[in-house]
Amino acid sequence: MQEALGLKHEEHFREAYLMPGLKGGLIEMTIPGKPKSSKQKYRLTEKGKQYKRKIGEEVMK
Repeated sequence: MQEALGLKHEEHFREAYLMPGLKGGLIEMTIPGKPKSSKQKYRLTEKGKQYKRKIGEEVMK
């Protein structure tokens, strides 16, 4: 996600994007029991997918 957003500063990415997305239920960890795993990935939740669709619709207006 950090690379896709073109962000280089890891701490800023974590505080400004990752943690709010997790707390807001927009994204989830693929390995919730191991948040620091090197294999950890993130995916959109259903709520996140709905938000993404909504934002896309608003951009198209």
